Amino acid sequence: MRIGCVWETLACLTAAIMVLNSCTTAAGEVTTCSGIVPMVYRNDKISITDFGGIGDGRTLNTKAFNEAIYRIKHLRRRGGTLLYIPPGVYLTQSFNLTSRMTLYLAKGAVIKATQNTANWPLIAPLASYGRGRERPGGRYISFIHGEGLHDVIITGENGTIDGQGGVWWNMWRQRTLQFTRPNLIEFKDSRGIIISNVIFKNSPFWNIHPVYCSNVVIRHVTILAPPDSPNTDGIDPDSSSHVCIEDSYISTGDDLVAVKSGWDQYGIKYARPSNDITIRRLTGSSPFAGIAIGSETSGGVYNVLAEHITLKNMGIGIHLKTNIGRGGIIRNITVSDVYMVNVRKGIKISADVGDHPDKNYNPNALPVLKHVRIKNVWGKKVQQAGLIHGLKNSPFTDICLSNINLQGPIISTRNVPWKCSYVSGGAIHVNPSPCLELIRTRYKCR
Repeated sequence: MRIGCVWETLACLTAAIMVLNSCTTAAGEVTTCSGIVPMVYRNDKISITDFGGIGDGRTLNTKAFNEAIYRIKHLRRRGGTLLYIPPGVYLTQSFNLTSRMTLYLAKGAVIKATQNTANWPLIAPLASYGRGRERPGGRYISFIHGEGLHDVIITGENGTIDGQGGVWWNMWRQRTLQFTRPNLIEFKDSRGIIISNVIFKNSPFWNIHPVYCSNVVIRHVTILAPPDSPNTDGIDPDSSSHVCIEDSYISTGDDLVAVKSGWDQYGIKYARPSNDITIRRLTGSSPFAGIAIGSETSGGVYNVLAEHITLKNMGIGIHLKTNIGRGGIIRNITVSDVYMVNVRKGIKISADVGDHPDKNYNPNALPVLKHVRIKNVWGKKVQQAGLIHGLKNSPFTDICLSNINLQGPIISTRNVPWKCSYVSGGAIHVNPSPCLELIRTRYKCR
């Protein structure tokens, strides 16, 4: 396809992204998220430099961002407004977005978080967590935050949002944190969100966190953090629905994608599940999991599809994780067409993972996990193919594995066998041979 316009203009760049992001092949071979939230072209455009923004990497631009977004919020232009970030390094404290806006990062543009943690604002803990995820009480607000918003786009020409997380990681390591570290991006109670064509790096905590959201598209993003950076999850849909994540690269210090829905008694009470989540054409590496469900799943997780995933140098390829006290139902999970290499564990489904917010959780609130389909998985240098451990009083049921071939390390004389307990279901064409609980029955997966 030829796009007949002058690429140097902002209008044409935005229009080009709209066209490219909505394309499928003529034969329909490539499925995309584009229909969930349509890309919107904003006629009204302003630049951060109009509000005194200076991209020299030293000047603090918090006032410029706040004033620009204040204008967008109060002018209420029909169709919304695009905030353009030109090439340069724009140092700033955290700031809040508003509805009906596009944050557009040009090629070479960097929005960089200040490392002054002393003045970082605090917000209340999430109701479904009851406290900060790391520390009791509130939590530090995300670097870029949105609450109660609709029709928001973060996009551009692969500009960068840099959380400068090193100072936060050191506080975590030294156990000097007073409150839970900030996410890089968080949308709360929001809908109609698009995040695309941006590089995210060095998040203090989780990178992209849509919580209590609906209709969210995250595509063509790159997420980077060192492998030893603590808890730098890539994308964590949390008590959210109709979320699509695709065509992205993630290399972090924790799970690449982790679907969550609240923590123990607080998540059970809040009772908002994560559902209708699609993850496709994802590539990445991490010392933890590639595709994860949990461990915070107390509101329930259902209807998750992850497909066409490439994982290298991983701790665990596919990880469904929960715990006693979580409650919640995990069901209708499909993971297919996964290739992994140099992985410690290929597939792990376990009910003894994750900690508790406090001692008030209910030990009788047992999770339910059922109707899981894992198929078309290939792996090389996989130290252990699989581990599935349910609970005696809440066994995992209807777990079906098919067409799975996970080869061990070359130096190994044999593959480490599967380990299973309190699980039922079926398996066909699985190598190495799975646990007896899945092959000694005549259970037929559907």
